[in-house]
Amino acid sequence: MANRSRQLGDKINHLKQPNVLSISDTAAIEAVVKDIIANVRARGDDAVGEYARTYDRSDLVTFEVSLEDRLEAVANLDPQTRKDTEFAIERVKTFAEAQLRTILPLEFDALPGLHLGHRVIPIEVVGAYVPGGRYPILSAPVMTIVPAKVAGCDHVIACLPPNAHPAMIAGCHLSGADRIFKVGGAQAIAAMAFGTETIPAVDKIVGPGNAYVNEAKRQVFGQVGIDQLAGPSEIYIVADETGDAEMIATDLLAQAEHDVRTRVGLITTDLKLAKAALEAVERQLATLPTADVAGVAWRDYGEITVCADEAAMIEYSDHIAAEHLEVHTRDAHATAGKLRNYGSLFIGKLASVVYSDKCCGTNHTLPTMAAGRYTGGLWVGSYVKVCTHQWLDERGVAAVAPPSVRQSRTEGMEGHRRAAALRLSRQ
Repeated sequence: MANRSRQLGDKINHLKQPNVLSISDTAAIEAVVKDIIANVRARGDDAVGEYARTYDRSDLVTFEVSLEDRLEAVANLDPQTRKDTEFAIERVKTFAEAQLRTILPLEFDALPGLHLGHRVIPIEVVGAYVPGGRYPILSAPVMTIVPAKVAGCDHVIACLPPNAHPAMIAGCHLSGADRIFKVGGAQAIAAMAFGTETIPAVDKIVGPGNAYVNEAKRQVFGQVGIDQLAGPSEIYIVADETGDAEMIATDLLAQAEHDVRTRVGLITTDLKLAKAALEAVERQLATLPTADVAGVAWRDYGEITVCADEAAMIEYSDHIAAEHLEVHTRDAHATAGKLRNYGSLFIGKLASVVYSDKCCGTNHTLPTMAAGRYTGGLWVGSYVKVCTHQWLDERGVAAVAPPSVRQSRTEGMEGHRRAAALRLSRQ
């Protein structure tokens, strides 16, 4: 990435540059999380309870949310909030169902007598971590639980901090969670990875969280699968001279209010727009109730970059590989077709990130920290395995056994040679 930055150097000008991101020393977090995982693995619910008291000031003895409490949380939802939650669930479900229809089983004859194929198999048990965080993000359980149910996972459990807003419990229930536990932090990840007396071990853990949750997911990977390691949220906007400065500033600040470490940026070919957007951001911050968060993010991680031409704009955007990428150009679809590195793409001025964050149907759990170079976000395919199979008759053996015998002999793998030759000798 450094070489690519140098190559771009003569094509771009930073009207506003973010503070240089230093490499954090995560040794302290790693050590704390390692101890939590070891303790939960050894002592189960007792350790989970101790961490709940220490970190969440919770004296819960029973971690699972009862059906009665689940129904009460739903009943206590404001009627409009429930309708909006159900709207989001339906949109995410519909999109996940459409995606699943594209993941097809395969059966075909590669050669006469050589039959190959694959099956699409749902993961059996999935754990969804639902963060508490600065705000009660009501769409968070929808994004992690609904695609799992659409995929056909047998059991979906949800873990959320003991002090999470009751509406989050309602969201887990309405999204279809089979079981819900009031357990948060790294201890929740450890409990789902190894199981406790009351919390079942899962096969894969999905969902975002803080640095401790992220580190716990990293450390248990291998014992279980994980979706990704996500950092603070990101939004970048690519725009030409047709961009609307007020709209751009509004969308940047909307995402900036997530966290003081949110990365926000405008990449444009138009200096006039860049200056206008900079002024608009400062003006809007003066009246934004969440400016104590968004303003810090803008000050520390906000970026406005002016590029010499569209090609440089596209290249720099692909270098950033933003989690959320909006396209505000004269022909947004044409520009979108040239972009390749991003978490999710928002084509045209009407496609605000907030719609995906909340309810339009695409998943808001997306790759950050330039991971969009090699992966997409959470989707229904994250909850299934595509597993191959094969079967042969005598014609297939006659075709593949001789090269298998020769390759095994060349490699010095006598056991392999014998296994390949045995079937050929019995024809």
